[in-house]
Amino acid sequence: MPRPPVSISLSSFGAHAVLEHGQASFLPLVSAGGATFAEVREELFGPGEPDLQALAQAIQTHRLQCIYSSPLQLWQENGQLDTVTLKRALGRAQSLNARWLKVSIGYYVGQNLAELAICLAGYPVRLLVENDQTAQGGRIAPLQDFFAAVQRQQLDIGMTFDIGNWHWQRETPSFAAMQLGRHVEYVHCKAVRQVNERLHAVPPSVEELADWTALFACFRTNLPRAIEFPLQGDNLAKEVAQQVENLANLGQLHEERHHA
Repeated sequence: MPRPPVSISLSSFGAHAVLEHGQASFLPLVSAGGATFAEVREELFGPGEPDLQALAQAIQTHRLQCIYSSPLQLWQENGQLDTVTLKRALGRAQSLNARWLKVSIGYYVGQNLAELAICLAGYPVRLLVENDQTAQGGRIAPLQDFFAAVQRQQLDIGMTFDIGNWHWQRETPSFAAMQLGRHVEYVHCKAVRQVNERLHAVPPSVEELADWTALFACFRTNLPRAIEFPLQGDNLAKEVAQQVENLANLGQLHEERHHA
């Protein structure tokens, strides 16, 4: 079977370093490590308007594909769809030739999706909604309601399943995968540890990688999966390549058996 594509969120190289050196500076590591996608982070552009044309060219030069991540919450606390920020993010994603735009659901409580459909029309970028770390966007129930509405209205929207984020709302990733797995198109991978009463993203242990295999049994085969945990070490290139290999192997045994 073909090897599943791996993405690297550029935030994995550390916010301070990325803001200092620019996101394009880390593309050689992403490419050399064997990843297929670079996930560009809107919050790591820094002040001023980003040079999207130059970044798009750098991504192409390194033979990578782009995923664009925005911290946008689709619905604001007042219940209104944030159309201005959404259209700006869609435009930036399009300028980067991104395959997907990743956002959060925000304060969705059953609003009509017609306005969202109008905003998405005309853009070639596919929208993915991620479970974030908030009470409004990081729980199973509102995401189930949202994707049920998406299906009823036949909208072209998928899900980013963030394995680690469920812990912020004390949701169980395995149960979430069973409930939402059919909507998932992209998986964010990070383990979580509690330090001084706060949760932090960390690289997965061997045991956690094995546990995650069960999650992938709930998803379509060969889904892109992303590193979204700190990439550090004296030999950073070696560390990147090893973590890419680890994620590429996730779920492969199950998928090979299913294929057989």
